Amino acid sequence: MPTLLHIDASARRRSVSRRLGAEFARSWRAARPDGRYLYRDVASDPVPFISEGWTQLCDAVLATGRTDLDRLEDVVRTPDQAAAWAVVKPLLDELRSADVVLIATPMYNYSIPASLKAWLDQVTFPRMSLAPRRFVVATARGGAYSPGAPKAPFDYQERFLRDFVAGHYGVTDTVFVNAEMTNALVDPALAEFRSTHEESLARALGSAREIALDYAK
Repeated sequence: MPTLLHIDASARRRSVSRRLGAEFARSWRAARPDGRYLYRDVASDPVPFISEGWTQLCDAVLATGRTDLDRLEDVVRTPDQAAAWAVVKPLLDELRSADVVLIATPMYNYSIPASLKAWLDQVTFPRMSLAPRRFVVATARGGAYSPGAPKAPFDYQERFLRDFVAGHYGVTDTVFVNAEMTNALVDPALAEFRSTHEESLARALGSAREIALDYAK
């Protein structure tokens, strides 16, 4: 059964990144009525930051050279490690069960929300591989960070997530859908760019639908 894991990370209940993620999920689910849909909102239901017990688990994985995700629990030895594993296991089970992982996230201060980073930390261990799973990232940015834009060098959102997924999970074909200039909706100084945002959002919504249909095949 094909499975989609959908992660929302925006602190806003009504946000552009949530809208893009919802559009992808709706299209994917319509194309795959036989599929399984998992949803986690790390903003409204935050994942704990990693603990001392988690660092011990990570050290044990390194020390034993363990790469089999089915046997990570074998390194648990202490109550602190067991408590850390109790947090990790359901999150990691969700991630591993997914064929497609959809991350919908805003850009906060040039990067990703702390809530999303906490989730990534909990589900990441040395030498793990998630290939051939496919990752889709739907983002919203207050300004313009596309190649050639003045602030493009400050985009640590897409750069971080692309490098993270490739470096830690071995997945190199992550697809990004970006809607830009969202601050034009609220900042009078950016009012002249509202049409730019609307055009960017329309393209992003279209791309989300197209990619969802492609990934549902």
